[in-house]
Amino acid sequence: MMKFDKDKLIIGAAGPVLALVSSFVLTMLVLLATGLDPIEPIRLMIDNAGFSDIQVLIVNQTGIYYLAALAVAIGFRMNLFNIGVDGQYRLAAMVSALVGASIELPGPLHILVIVLTAMLTGAFWAGIAGILKTTRGVSEVVSTIMLNAIATSLVAWLILPKNFGVQPEGSNNLTTGEIAESGWFPGIDMGEGNGVIYGFTFVALALGVVYWFVLNRTRFGFDLRATGASESAAQASGVDAKRMILTSMLLSGALAGLSGMPTLLGETHTYSLDFPVGVGFTAITIALLGRNHPVGIFFAALLFAFLEKTSSSLDVADYPKEITKIMQGIIVIAVVVSYELVRRYGLRRQQQKVGEELAAGGALKTDKEVAA
Repeated sequence: MMKFDKDKLIIGAAGPVLALVSSFVLTMLVLLATGLDPIEPIRLMIDNAGFSDIQVLIVNQTGIYYLAALAVAIGFRMNLFNIGVDGQYRLAAMVSALVGASIELPGPLHILVIVLTAMLTGAFWAGIAGILKTTRGVSEVVSTIMLNAIATSLVAWLILPKNFGVQPEGSNNLTTGEIAESGWFPGIDMGEGNGVIYGFTFVALALGVVYWFVLNRTRFGFDLRATGASESAAQASGVDAKRMILTSMLLSGALAGLSGMPTLLGETHTYSLDFPVGVGFTAITIALLGRNHPVGIFFAALLFAFLEKTSSSLDVADYPKEITKIMQGIIVIAVVVSYELVRRYGLRRQQQKVGEELAAGGALKTDKEVAA
């Protein structure tokens, strides 16, 4: 029977709880300092979340953030910091939109081609950083930051009307053309103007289960975690560390590419200048807050989706909706600080337990000597 480790559970939960509590407290202090009611904005957002259409928006955004955060988490488990998720996500969304709009196939096959294109594009873009890391020792932080900038410029160039872009008549927007209906991923219509829950949201949740299973129940997952914990030790035990680094970057990029699919296949059916940006950067915080665990990541993604989609009610009540941005920024700082505090407490607690066990062993030995 598996022994329940209460201390490990408490330490594991302490980091995110401390981060959330401190971020809410600090946000309230910021509101007080500006002369605003610190409680009313929270109440307004909670009330806004009671509307069915807002709930649909929250669910859909949770799925998007969940996919992107899983992509970040794969890198984190390998001790890799893939900051390039946002660039991989945007480039994959655009290339897959271009491919999807240029072909017409039977429904499931059309969707499959679009999804595979997104995964391959994201994996290719992340793989560049992986190859630079394994062959030249280039930090993935530096390379992925640069690749984000290159992706931004590449997308802007590709979407020009003289290249692959389309400018709708009477509009200043640029798009890749609309994907035929056979390439739309079916969702759940909530009726009465409440919107549609993206079908790809359920794919995102299923991928969370796959992520957990692969990481915790397969040899590949063990090798990945071992390499992330100690590359030299993994290498000594026969694991090809460089291959694991490259594979992890490819998988991270493939998941990042999928992050744009809920929006592309469930709502816009095209890539345009107003396609959502910044998803990959938010995902970094979500992965950290969720401690790279699929369940923790889900609740962190749900929290950030809640903050983003319920903030529209603040403007009506003369509260700046940027309050949620302040809160998200504070969460980033709080996550780093609280996790370090919890880590240090965990080390002290572990040292204390070892000391107690050694002392108990010494006392037992003395009793035996006396009895003899």
